[in-house]
Amino acid sequence: MNLKDLKYLIAVSETLHFGRAAQRCFVSQPTLSGQIHKLEQELGVVLFERTNRSVHITPIGQQITIHARQILEQADTIRSLGHSQTDPLTGPLRVGAIHTLSPYLVPLFMLELQQQHPELSLELTEATTEQLLQKLQDHQLDAVLLATSPAVGNLTEMPLFREPFWLAHPRDHHLYTKDEITLNDLRKENVLLLSQEHCLSDQVMAACRINQRSDAGRMPGLNASSLETLVQLVGMGLGVTLVPALSVHGGRLATDRVILRQASIAGAVRQIRLVYRTSFPREGALALLARIICKVLPNTVQPNQTPAQ
Repeated sequence: MNLKDLKYLIAVSETLHFGRAAQRCFVSQPTLSGQIHKLEQELGVVLFERTNRSVHITPIGQQITIHARQILEQADTIRSLGHSQTDPLTGPLRVGAIHTLSPYLVPLFMLELQQQHPELSLELTEATTEQLLQKLQDHQLDAVLLATSPAVGNLTEMPLFREPFWLAHPRDHHLYTKDEITLNDLRKENVLLLSQEHCLSDQVMAACRINQRSDAGRMPGLNASSLETLVQLVGMGLGVTLVPALSVHGGRLATDRVILRQASIAGAVRQIRLVYRTSFPREGALALLARIICKVLPNTVQPNQTPAQ
C-alpha cells in the first residue's frame, strides 16, 4: 500500500466511476483498476461492488476511505513543512463557506491574502452548513466559514466577527417614512425566508420571533436559494426580509425598487466563525487567515479578532 493507492481509492469513491477516476489521477483505467484490485487483495476486503453499469462503495470501503483522506492530509502537511519552515500559508488550504457568506466575504480578503502569501493555494467550496460540516469531518476540507456553532466534539472554532442583519423593504412601502424600524413593525409584515437548508432562514426567524414558516401570504411555497432572489421578490412588493450586512456592502444587492437599511432589532445578528478539526496540524495558518479576514472587514460588522498588521 502506498499514497498513490490511497489517491486512487479516494478518486473512485468520489466519482464511483473507474474511467473518470483514472482521468482525475492521470493514469490509464487498467492501471487504476489493477491497483485497486491489488489493494483489495492486500487488505482482504472488497472496497467496491462493480457491475457493467455501476460502481458502489462498500461499508468497509467507506470506513477505509475516511482514514485514507486523513493519511493524505498528513502527507500534504509534511510536504508543506518541507517546502517552507517560515510561512504556514504555503501550500494548499481547503476552505468552505456557506452560500450566504462566501460571495460577499471572499472578494474582500482574497487579494490581501494572495499579496501577503503568494505561495498559498486557496481552494474554496460553497455549500450549506450541513454539507460543509460533513466535508470537514471527512477531511475533504481543512476549515469552514459558518454562521452557526457545530455541536461536535472534535471540532473547534475561531470567532471572526458579528454581522448585523439589515432590513430590505419595497421603496414605496409604508416603512419608508419611519426613521426607526423595530421588532413590532416586522410582526405586521410578511417576512420572506430562504429555503430551510440555509441556516440564515432559522436566524432570521429567531430575530423576528417567528415560530414557524408561514403557509399563508402571497408566496406560501417560497423556497428561494439566494439572497438576490429574495431581494428581487421584495422589490416586487411580496414582503420584506432581513439580509446580512456584508451582502449590502458595495451595493451587491442594490436595486431601484428596494430600500436596504439598518433596523433596531435586538438579536438581529449572526456570529461568523472559522471552524476546523482539533487535530488539524496547521492551526497557525488558520489564525493568520482569520486575522487577514478581520483586517479587511467594513465598519458595518464588528470583528472579534485583532486585525493583521
